Amino acid sequence: METWAAVLVVLVLLSGGVCGVHVLALLVRLPGTVEAGPFLSGNRPREHALSRFHARWYAVSLLFLAFDMEMIFMYPWAVVLAETGAGALVEMFAFLALLMAGVVYAWREGALRWA
Repeated sequence: METWAAVLVVLVLLSGGVCGVHVLALLVRLPGTVEAGPFLSGNRPREHALSRFHARWYAVSLLFLAFDMEMIFMYPWAVVLAETGAGALVEMFAFLALLMAGVVYAWREGALRWA
């Protein structure tokens, strides 16, 4: 029962903190910002939120995610590389080759061309 009491206390503190921040935001806001919404610190947006992006940005975002995943996998790999040996080294180079194939594809499709 003590564990559930601690969980209840944390939930009460969390909900009190969220409500407190919400009340504080209502008290210190500038007049007229509620109608414009939270975008750009109360300024009206110039275009609709669901406007279209150029297709190039999708390829760039996929490249970013690929290299982000690379870093997520390489940090733990670097820690255990000495223990696992040459097999881990070969597997990482195969993984990097797959990522490089994606970069070559994006380059060939013109995703990295800005002009």
